[in-house]
Amino acid sequence: MITYKIDASTGVLTVQPKGKLEAGDFRNLSQTVNPYIEKEGRLGGLIIVTEKFPGWRDFSGLIEHMKFVHSHHREISKVALVTDSKIADFAESLGKHFIKASIKHFPFAEQKSAKDWIVQV
Repeated sequence: MITYKIDASTGVLTVQPKGKLEAGDFRNLSQTVNPYIEKEGRLGGLIIVTEKFPGWRDFSGLIEHMKFVHSHHREISKVALVTDSKIADFAESLGKHFIKASIKHFPFAEQKSAKDWIVQV
């Protein structure tokens, strides 16, 4: 399951994975994000907050996650990974080669710093 919210004043999408990620999580997220992008043109940024990365329930969850990233990375200029999980360092390095957005990793305790970085012009 993923909980999420778009801050109307900044256009920043904050997502919080809770448990193993499933294909339906990304389809549900798209149902909120896509209309917002159609109306506003893009997101102000993306903040992913999870103390430890939960992984995927199955292969279809991984595939839908990759589809979501591929479909939306051009409409997001910054991504903050707020986690103590070691996978964030890997994702930050790898992501720089495949997605347009700037990616930065923040420790879980530094959620405010991540938000400040995202909204910084």
